Amino acid sequence: MPFPRDTRKLNSEAEQYMKVLDGEVPLWVPRFGAMANPEIGRPAASTGLFSSAIPRGERRDDGKFTDMWGVTYVPTVETGGAALPEPNNFILDDIRKWRDIIKAPDLSDVDWEMQTKRDFDAVTERVGDISQYVVSFGTHVGYFQHLMNFMGFTNGLVAMYEEPDEVHALFEYLSDFYCGMYDNQLRYWGDMIDVVGITDDTATEKNPFVSPEMFRELVKPYHARLGKYAQDRGIHAMMHNCGRCEDSIDDWIDYGVDSWNPAQVSNDLDGIMEKYGNKMVLIGCWDSQGPVGWPHATEEMVREAVRETIMHYGKGGGFMFWGSVYGPIGDEETENKRRWMQEAYDAYREAPYK
Repeated sequence: MPFPRDTRKLNSEAEQYMKVLDGEVPLWVPRFGAMANPEIGRPAASTGLFSSAIPRGERRDDGKFTDMWGVTYVPTVETGGAALPEPNNFILDDIRKWRDIIKAPDLSDVDWEMQTKRDFDAVTERVGDISQYVVSFGTHVGYFQHLMNFMGFTNGLVAMYEEPDEVHALFEYLSDFYCGMYDNQLRYWGDMIDVVGITDDTATEKNPFVSPEMFRELVKPYHARLGKYAQDRGIHAMMHNCGRCEDSIDDWIDYGVDSWNPAQVSNDLDGIMEKYGNKMVLIGCWDSQGPVGWPHATEEMVREAVRETIMHYGKGGGFMFWGSVYGPIGDEETENKRRWMQEAYDAYREAPYK
């Protein structure tokens, strides 16, 4: 089901998005993702493909959700409904016992060609003409993050220090499962994919959870297996990693990453832009914990923060805007902030290039 890339409309949202990923200067600062309700502003330029062959787990009436590995998640007001592992309810307390607890779903009887057709129909129903979007493909939260979800941070970090061979074995098992799914899915998606997404939150706001040496030893090899899908196809790889994780940028580049979200302000973003230029696209650069995120932030404050962010990071390319405001679902103040943010983006997105 491949489609020719030259079918994308000139001067479209997707074209500007791809210009930035290709290291070129766009006509305006692209927007990475949705910031407000769909009816506010232009549609996002990108869409994701997800394999429906992967079991989605079980969602309960109380809002809790149990994933295919058995981890239970709880939505929180502070994260706008996003779910976090339920405290003190971890499924693995001894890394040496992971083989008894962690069981990958059996996908041996999946008709991948038929499954891909269904997934294509589903994304087409959602967005319309998929050829007018930048298409990304990714499917899991990351190896480090899986371990922490299974064990909690205390036991998970201790396991990485005391039992690195067992952590390697677990990550190898997870990687074989996910890469097997990638092999089958990409056999049929083929040329439709623009970006391979790699996800792992390996840092706090202040510093990484583990040393660069431990990251390279225990985590990087499994990220690199995912990055190879992009490298083999000559397409882009995008890293999602929250917190102050700039220490890992050179490692990301080793396995093909050329863009990073959400590129939070706890990193030396100016120094990163100076060092890497447009070779590492920064997505976000938004102070989500600053004054705009505080209760009762004014409309003027929100709009000015958007303008400052776009003007500061937008010159010369290498940047996509992605702002966020968190609050209870349906909260009027939160929805107003998101609307002001979207309207300000629309007003200033071209300003750095005029």
